[in-house]
Amino acid sequence: MNKLAVVAFGGNALLRGDQAGSYAEQVENVRATCENLVDLIKQGYDIVIGHGNGPQVGNVLLQHDAGEEKYQVLAQPMHFCVSETQGSIAYLIEQQLQNVLNKYDIKKNILSLVTRVIVDKDDTAFQNPTKPVGPYYTKAQADQLENLNGWAFKEDPRGRGWRRVVASPKPVDIVNWEIVERLAREGNIVITVGGGGIPVIEDANGEMEGIDAVIDKDLASATLACKIKANDFYILTDVPNVFIKFNTPEQQKLETISISEIEKHLADGQFTEGSMAPKVRACIMFVKNGGKEAIITEATQLKNSSAGTKIIA
Repeated sequence: MNKLAVVAFGGNALLRGDQAGSYAEQVENVRATCENLVDLIKQGYDIVIGHGNGPQVGNVLLQHDAGEEKYQVLAQPMHFCVSETQGSIAYLIEQQLQNVLNKYDIKKNILSLVTRVIVDKDDTAFQNPTKPVGPYYTKAQADQLENLNGWAFKEDPRGRGWRRVVASPKPVDIVNWEIVERLAREGNIVITVGGGGIPVIEDANGEMEGIDAVIDKDLASATLACKIKANDFYILTDVPNVFIKFNTPEQQKLETISISEIEKHLADGQFTEGSMAPKVRACIMFVKNGGKEAIITEATQLKNSSAGTKIIA
């Protein structure tokens, strides 16, 4: 039986900070990331892919708002927009990955699942929005949009501007995770929990209803990885390793590190909220719940089995 890995695509796998967000740019970025997945497949992994949607869902929300204002086409709620981006981004990944597999004469089916993720309607995240979505704004633009729409904004920790933030509740359950596991263990590549999944709440009668939020894609992917009993969990980001004392003369690269050690660094505030801290928490959760190891790295490092920051028990 092949090893099973869940791979969470970071935002840079789809759209980079200095890009306008054209279809051609996204195709090129996705293709480059998928080229690197071949290395995992050659290492004997079956793969499940999760992905983010922060820039895309923000842009879709802006498109809906503009359409309503200019053309009287009713804007749809955020959870509906999350479902739109699940489909569009999965299409990009599925098509480019298929092209890459054909290039290397690898025969695998690729399936995309529109995925709902159950959250708790009483999650305190709804009172404290933290998840960035959409483009970067100047402080003046953010203030204007906050006054106009009642949106919340926070400054980007890397100094790139201000972004809208929304509630990011914790995933409670992944709908249809059993089917994801079965398909993956049969050798199919499954794209799921896109954008962290479509957030839904469940009432006492089992009725489900969408709710406006964006679930952290790393935490949703880690939750899925635990449920399907994946061997390894990969988070692909824009740096090859996790660092402490980041961007200082004392910067230190983390390679293989235990849960207890990285938890100390997390408690010391070494990892920025909205950036590396959620990724570290997702990895800790996976390993604490039976995963072999969680790896945070840049996609080009997948060819090197010793690369990246590995979090182990």
